[in-house]
Amino acid sequence: MSAPQRARAGVAWREPVLARHLLAALTVSLAGCAQPTVGLVDLTERPGEKALLAGWRSYDDGQYPQAEVQLNTALTAGLASPRDRAAAHKYLAFIACTSDRAAQCEAEFRRARAADPAFVLTRSEAGHPVWGPVYKRIVP
Repeated sequence: MSAPQRARAGVAWREPVLARHLLAALTVSLAGCAQPTVGLVDLTERPGEKALLAGWRSYDDGQYPQAEVQLNTALTAGLASPRDRAAAHKYLAFIACTSDRAAQCEAEFRRARAADPAFVLTRSEAGHPVWGPVYKRIVP
């Protein structure tokens, strides 16, 4: 799906999403360390994190069935960061909502909050016409 097609469909195009997620994962892993012991290469070689990155790439490319498999694989393989687990559930929620699976969408948003109690959607994500109303039902 091209960027204009995504825009017409109400799907936000976030080209730097993968880079931001990688930077966030590295920052979290290195926070408080005087000497980095884990690098980005180390993180991206872990099975869970590797599957998560692949899932984000597939999602950004509009390959939603493939992204769903990869994101579930990431969760099954284990993700070290609660934020990463929440992000995987968030994208699974987006996929479920756009596939007319509202109950699964809501369950994924609940799992995201359970994984990371600080989980919130951005203002633009929360305002999305498809998953925004489902998300707003679970946000206190």
